[in-house]
Amino acid sequence: MTSDALDSAGVPLHGAPLPFAPRQVLLFSGHMVDAPTRQQPRFPAHKVAAATQRIEQALELLGATDGDLALTQGAAGGDLLFAQACLARGVRVQLLLPLPEAQFIEQSILPSAGGEEWRERFYAVKAACADAPRVMKDELGPPPDGADVFERCNRWLLNTAVAAGLAKLSLVCLWDGSGGDGRGGTAHMVREVERRGGQVVWIDVRTL
Repeated sequence: MTSDALDSAGVPLHGAPLPFAPRQVLLFSGHMVDAPTRQQPRFPAHKVAAATQRIEQALELLGATDGDLALTQGAAGGDLLFAQACLARGVRVQLLLPLPEAQFIEQSILPSAGGEEWRERFYAVKAACADAPRVMKDELGPPPDGADVFERCNRWLLNTAVAAGLAKLSLVCLWDGSGGDGRGGTAHMVREVERRGGQVVWIDVRTL
């Protein structure tokens, strides 16, 4: 556990150690693919192909290349589509997990439609990454009382990205513009990046 100064969520202000000095940091936050039981569609499985194309276009717009670092959690849906697109361009990907891997898979991968396929995508991304996923509890210790692990992980991701320099940060988000289903979602990440003056590239899932 680090001795770095902490923010109000118990997250080091400098986030996770950077594996190298990147030209730019590409941060991602986005919706999981809808669970089969979801009543109000948000990111249904039939939009995955269109989302993949838009994420690739966003990376092209940002000039993503092998001198860059990509940061995301690795959940089913947007996170893994982004990670795969980054790896295809030679971008170094670091996964920061809010939960131990088995628990993360149970909560953030398997509930989505096609969960078993998304689990295989997760394992493929993990195998292709130069760096092993970092697990928040192992790195930061237990959260403060009342802290939400997903909101805390957003701060961990963001603090890590900002540590490379705010001018280097771009957030790519796959988002419907809503407040989300709970704390620590994409709306929270967008607010935090905008509050700090970072660039946001918004892929509106409603337009896919």
